[in-house]
Amino acid sequence: MLVENLRIPQEALDYDSELFGDDIGLDSIDSIEIIAGIDSLFGVQMTGVAKEHFRSVNTLTDYVYNNMK
Repeated sequence: MLVENLRIPQEALDYDSELFGDDIGLDSIDSIEIIAGIDSLFGVQMTGVAKEHFRSVNTLTDYVYNNMK
């Protein structure tokens, strides 16, 4: 989803890559895309979720996995 929807080069993504830091450099508009994509793909609501769950690919994956129905 990050590669397709946000057009992040796959080689730039690593599980520990900071999504909103210096590594990937996403912004608040990108976070809305992530929230919508995760809801659509996995049925996991992320609206209002604390920002620490958006820190890296790993933390985002953990949150989605732990909150899937």
